[in-house]
Amino acid sequence: MENQNRSGTAGKAIRCKAAVCRNPGEPLMIEEIEGPFAFFPMIFGHEAVGVVESVEEHVEEFQEGDMVVPVFRPNCRECRDCKSQKGNGCSIFGGELVPAMPRDKTSRFKGMNGETLYHFLSVSSFSEYTVVDVVNVVKISPEFPVDKACLLSCGISTGIGAAWKVADIEEGSTVAIFGLGTVGLAVAEGARLRGASKIIGVDLNQEKIEIDGGADYCFECIGLASLMEDAFNSSRVNWGKTVILGLEMHRTPLPVNTSLLLRGRSVTGCLFGGLKPKSDIPFLAQKYLHKV
Repeated sequence: MENQNRSGTAGKAIRCKAAVCRNPGEPLMIEEIEGPFAFFPMIFGHEAVGVVESVEEHVEEFQEGDMVVPVFRPNCRECRDCKSQKGNGCSIFGGELVPAMPRDKTSRFKGMNGETLYHFLSVSSFSEYTVVDVVNVVKISPEFPVDKACLLSCGISTGIGAAWKVADIEEGSTVAIFGLGTVGLAVAEGARLRGASKIIGVDLNQEKIEIDGGADYCFECIGLASLMEDAFNSSRVNWGKTVILGLEMHRTPLPVNTSLLLRGRSVTGCLFGGLKPKSDIPFLAQKYLHKV
């Protein structure tokens, strides 16, 4: 998202360029659009940082010029789930992923021929401008480096959150991470900051990892059922905890030996690292700025 000519756009259509996916499997096409699953054409992208161009009437949380990051995980802060500390779901806006605005279920994007272009994960950041509901955007300090801020929008937050809030890694723990992309590396950093004594990155081609008795915490960050099984089997008997962060790409069920569960191993999963975007993203940003 770009900061360009912030004036007089509230309630008006904005013409800009966007990367549009017209059909499954086809490359993204850069097209000029007008804007303020299996739904195509669609504007992809779920990580970004930007500057608020304009706000609709009755929006009080943001104002023009605010530095913000959009997030796919809604956080209304009003429902029972948002007020609970047991998870990061939202019972009002988090139940269904719609390819449009979450309140009125309509799209804010149109191609220059008038066709509707659908939203992606409530963000659609592959565009110079986008329209996001207030429950899907978080204000951060303008002091935060712009070239790093978009990582807070998903990858870094997901990994660090999984290490801190979901696994709750303790000092001296052993940690195994299956998949070392952005999320996996963020898990590693979260584990390091928590004082893990051993952090092991597992290559996809490794048949097993050599850890005496298994890892205290295992994280699957790819989205393959076979790797999820490997991660679970690499966790320690009696208390090993496996956290699933990857979305299984082929909808393959996860095979789990129940006898291992009875012996103390556990497996869980999370979206966005269990973080509550409105409170936890600013917290992470401040920790970065103050090098804490």
